[in-house]
Amino acid sequence: MTHKNGFSTTLSVCGGVLFGAGIVSGYLLNGYVKKNKPLNGDKILKRIKKAFLEEGPIEGSWIELTKVPMQKFALKTKVYYGGISRIEENQLVQYEFFADAYTGTVLDIYRL
Repeated sequence: MTHKNGFSTTLSVCGGVLFGAGIVSGYLLNGYVKKNKPLNGDKILKRIKKAFLEEGPIEGSWIELTKVPMQKFALKTKVYYGGISRIEENQLVQYEFFADAYTGTVLDIYRL
């Protein structure tokens, strides 16, 4: 009878270890998937527009929702690119930007 009890205890311990390993693996996999999932381009554009609106009204905006590869020095990522236009000193001025598709960080913005 002791033999059965020892086997049952070993089986319970192994089951607990496997269950714990499954939970940890699931947590780590979830973090990896979220990290490597691109953000919604419209949300990125909305955030950039909000920053421009702090300086004044804008006339128009756009974003290309197809991610394109970009390398700047050692940084390699995929980006969304888009533009903002507004009136400055009675003239229409356009800006173009590149935003990291995974973090939403603006990597470059320049006046055309």
